[in-house]
Amino acid sequence: MFRKILIANRGEIACRVIKTAKRMGIATVAVYSDADADALHVEMADEAIHLGPPPAAQSYLLIDKIIDACKKSGAEAVHPGYGFLSERAAFAKALADAGIVFIGPNIRAIEAMGDKIESKKFASAANVNVVPGYLGVIESPQEAVKIAKDIGYPIMLKASAGGGGKGMRIAFNDGEVVEGFTRARSEAASSFGDDRVFVEKFIVNPRHIEIQVLGDKHGNVIHLNERECSIQRRNQKVIEEAPSPLLDEKTRAEMGAQAVALAKAVDYDSAGTVEFVAGQDKSFYFLEMNARIQVEDGEVVLGGERSVGPREPCGHARPSGAPGSRKRPPGSCTQRPSSPGCVTRSRPASTRPRFLSRDPAAPCRARQPSSPAVPTPGRRQDPAGPPTGGGPQH
Repeated sequence: MFRKILIANRGEIACRVIKTAKRMGIATVAVYSDADADALHVEMADEAIHLGPPPAAQSYLLIDKIIDACKKSGAEAVHPGYGFLSERAAFAKALADAGIVFIGPNIRAIEAMGDKIESKKFASAANVNVVPGYLGVIESPQEAVKIAKDIGYPIMLKASAGGGGKGMRIAFNDGEVVEGFTRARSEAASSFGDDRVFVEKFIVNPRHIEIQVLGDKHGNVIHLNERECSIQRRNQKVIEEAPSPLLDEKTRAEMGAQAVALAKAVDYDSAGTVEFVAGQDKSFYFLEMNARIQVEDGEVVLGGERSVGPREPCGHARPSGAPGSRKRPPGSCTQRPSSPGCVTRSRPASTRPRFLSRDPAAPCRARQPSSPAVPTPGRRQDPAGPPTGGGPQH
């Protein structure tokens, strides 16, 4: 068991990790940029170390600064959260070289799944369904046209290092392939520093379905069923549904088995997500694997949370921090205020978002009208009403 960990992230995921660490009795170190000096994750952590200016490239993405923060604070391990450095094999390797544990998958798995071309090769070797296509590097628009004709239209051009819908183009004819190849390659180079593009068959009226997997250090891998992410805007998920209305029990079992087979093929030993594209006929093909925890991991569906622990009462002492770090005073609480002695800054309860419960009978404060403000004698009232506070932190 670790005594102290550093969270190399910010916002919601950092708060989730800190809560779970508290439940396990592990001290936490937050890192922050100038823009996040007053952020909730900084308040919740036992210590907080400044990284640099607001741009992520000058703060959260600097591997040497993260490692330096670990050494200053005495953190034994780093939880990367999602985004930022979470899928950088170079980050995991740098931590290992410094004698610091990376809380995530092994380096081989990150490297294999971080490249879409390589991940599809691993998937094929593991007998996982792969979308028909060409997995080699394409050098010119003319070569892309020839490959597209061999596969059959419509096709999709994809950036090998892509993600979030960037570097993707659909083509229904030769002219669209030429134009799409040039644009996809340019976008991939500017977004990921890697202009490699490959071609695969485009599935008409596709359904996007993900399978959550968990692996340990002893070769065991399980899957936690699916979530459907077909409702998207600009290739970004908007609504997810579980279980998927498309899948029957047979298809669900087959998809789960293939997700586990792929994870075992790369010795996966952490939380991850295997993504599939499915046709209306329930045929399905591997898309990619996210070698990290995700924003939408299935806590509600499974009745538990893998990153958030229960709240604890106020008043427990905090360990001392390293020189140059911000630390909580003894007796302060890292949770939102629940007693008069709690010093944590927080938004008023009426302005905090609350997720809708799966139980329709459960109350939801977000739907109830707020109580009218009570005028204070001698104090001018704002005709617009009391402030509503900021939105949720992302």
